[in-house]
Amino acid sequence: MAVELCLLLLLFCGSTISEVQPIYKPPPGTLDFGFVPSKTYDTGAYHEPGAIGVLFKIVHAFLYLVQPNTFPQDLIRKLAQQQFGNTQGDYQKAIYYEIGFIVSAALGLLFILLLPLVGLCFCMCRCCDNCGGEMHQRQKKNADCQRSCFATFLFVASLIISVGVLCAYAANQHLTNQVRGAKKLVNSNFKDLKIFLNDTPAQIDYLVNQYNTTKDKALSDLNNVGPVLGTRVQEQLGKEVRPALDAALTMAGAIRETKEALENVSVSVEVLQEGTERLHANLTDVKMHLSNTLNDSACNAAQAASTCNIIRNSLDQLDINANFSGLPGVSSQLAKINDVLKIDLSSLVQKGYAAFNDTPDLVVNQTRNILSDIKSVLESIGSNITTFTRALPVQKILADLMVYLTQSEAYVQDYFPVVEQYDFYRWLGCLILCCMLVLILVFYYLGLLCGTCGYDKHASPTTRGCISNTGGNFLMAGVGFSFLFSWLLMIVVVLTFVTGGNVEKLVCEPFEDKNLFKVLDTPYLLNKHWKNYLAGIIFKNPNVNLTFEKVYSDCKENKGIYTSLHLEHLFNINELLNISMYTEDVALKIEHIQINLSKIILLDEIGKENLLNFSSSGIDGIDFSAYLTEINKSVTKVDLLSFANDLEARADQLPKGALENALKGHANNIRMIHNQQVVPLEQAMSTLNQSIRLLKRTSSELMVKVKNVISAVNAAQNLINNNASQVIVQETKKYMDTIIGYFEQYTEWVKESIAMEVAACKPIANVIDTAIDIFLCSYIADSVNTFWFGLGGSSMFLIPAIIFAVKLSKYYRRMDTEDVYDDTENGNNGYHKEHLYGIHNPVFTSSVEQW
Repeated sequence: MAVELCLLLLLFCGSTISEVQPIYKPPPGTLDFGFVPSKTYDTGAYHEPGAIGVLFKIVHAFLYLVQPNTFPQDLIRKLAQQQFGNTQGDYQKAIYYEIGFIVSAALGLLFILLLPLVGLCFCMCRCCDNCGGEMHQRQKKNADCQRSCFATFLFVASLIISVGVLCAYAANQHLTNQVRGAKKLVNSNFKDLKIFLNDTPAQIDYLVNQYNTTKDKALSDLNNVGPVLGTRVQEQLGKEVRPALDAALTMAGAIRETKEALENVSVSVEVLQEGTERLHANLTDVKMHLSNTLNDSACNAAQAASTCNIIRNSLDQLDINANFSGLPGVSSQLAKINDVLKIDLSSLVQKGYAAFNDTPDLVVNQTRNILSDIKSVLESIGSNITTFTRALPVQKILADLMVYLTQSEAYVQDYFPVVEQYDFYRWLGCLILCCMLVLILVFYYLGLLCGTCGYDKHASPTTRGCISNTGGNFLMAGVGFSFLFSWLLMIVVVLTFVTGGNVEKLVCEPFEDKNLFKVLDTPYLLNKHWKNYLAGIIFKNPNVNLTFEKVYSDCKENKGIYTSLHLEHLFNINELLNISMYTEDVALKIEHIQINLSKIILLDEIGKENLLNFSSSGIDGIDFSAYLTEINKSVTKVDLLSFANDLEARADQLPKGALENALKGHANNIRMIHNQQVVPLEQAMSTLNQSIRLLKRTSSELMVKVKNVISAVNAAQNLINNNASQVIVQETKKYMDTIIGYFEQYTEWVKESIAMEVAACKPIANVIDTAIDIFLCSYIADSVNTFWFGLGGSSMFLIPAIIFAVKLSKYYRRMDTEDVYDDTENGNNGYHKEHLYGIHNPVFTSSVEQW
């Protein structure tokens, strides 16, 4: 009943799973569903026996020696199917498997039968003064050696018996302690089961509520359809639109740059023309004055003649080199460019940018009705989930389960004192058995103590002291109780050995290596009509592959019960809540989105006409070669600074006087001309050079460039007007897959959560482990096996202890008669002749009871 109720409860978990067949699944934004609420189970289904675990391992090793055969799966299957014995070799296989137990039990039975019989015969024999019953001791030369050996052997045997008693007592006490502490473990299991039941509905509610996360994300994207879908459409169209608008904007900038360059050319040419004329006039004056100075009579002197001639010959270099007066003007081109700039092309392009950037707003305005329909579909999904949740009898199932669990817990709590009471009786009985051995050991230890301490090697057997005689009597008392108790002890040993040993070999070991589950999973084992018994009980369909081993292993790994029990065979999720149907509705609504972008004008006809006017402005007709030819020339034929420096150096070669000073004055005048006139002209030439080269680059294939820009704008406009629908359909499909992807993430997360987290069935595996591995095997079987191991070992060593005790008691007890020898025969070891031939000692004639 409990299992069925658990299954019904977990059926609800599957209500949130659906299958979606995606057409295209881009990587959508990852949704964060958080962690399924769960509590930690308290039960640790593992038992650590502590120090006594060493004894358990020794017992396991002994059982392996007794029974090394593998688990007889075939025999167990036949026994469960009531087919054992149908085959001729079944009994032989069973005997072969149990041969170790059979032989050991047979030896135990032989011990039970023979030891009392031997004890009876031994008693009767001693009553007839035989078997050591005669109170006469014959003296031997090695008497001391024999006495010492018998005492040692008896002491060793007693020690071994003591160890066995301690093992048995430890096992007995361990079982009692574990039974007393089992209540805490039982309560822990019940607590975990309650947590299992109480947390499951909260986990289910959490899974259902997380649909809101999916819905909110989808609604968020729908509410932001402009930034989402509009931006995607804009990005796809922008691959052609933006380069076209960028090219048009670049061309608008080129027009402004062209105007600036033409103005710079016009101004620079005018400055250069005026400057070169003034420079030419100044250089002519300098040459004239230099020539007059060189015609001075001082130059006729022998020392100055050669220098003056050199200077006179270099005067022709003082002249201008570049002639800008013949360069054509650019006023007509500048006028046309000014006409072009009357229309602000940049402003027109920016309007195109603005119109294109309004794409998200256009998407929002044109999808309002469809988005409201999609939102209603999403809301209907949530309401259907809520309706379905309320329709399931979760609370009733939980109440029934909790009642059943509470009744079970109350039953255990009520009967647990009875278990403790019966365990007390068991503990007391086992303690009495241990006390029997302790009583025997007390007699043996007291006998050894009294005999050893009271023994006088100089005393004759008939004159032994009271303490020595008491030690011998204790030993014989121990022998008597050994015969009385040994058979009873061995009966208990045989019964617990056969029971506990087979439980260990047939239940505990197969449970640990899961061979027991393999037997239970045998087809048609527990029900001859069902292939899989567990599937037949749960699903009423024995053909489902559901095994005890797989369920136990999955629960051991704390997987969800939905996965462990394969509840998908019982609960058809798609039929109960088919989210794919709703996602199809959403996809259909999204596919009907139609967006018209024809209102977007990238560049109107005025802007295009403006571009064509720029291409026909005539800047490509400028004679750039004439400009560049003059620009590449220097302003003067010679560097005036170098000429002035050279002139001053030659003046220094002349004799000191008026000629030298006059030449240096001319050199300074030349430097002044260079600084005031040549340098500004060089700057104007540099400006002219930059402007001319810019105009040359701009004018290069200007018509082709403008046509390319206009063609690109027209192509982009055509894409928006005619082909944008394809882009919109493509991006709408991607957008739809993103929205559906949220639902797919949700369903996958629900599946994974149900498989691994919801209703994790670790408590069920813990209950099985607690019942079999801990209670039956670790608490009971190991303790019982250790008890019979210690008790049986002690009982077996009673036999040598009896023999050595009987032999040793002869050396401790006071004899009635003794052997007497002459001194001449035995030296100082002999006794006096008045004791010859066993004459009774007049002083110590014994009246002690004889055995």
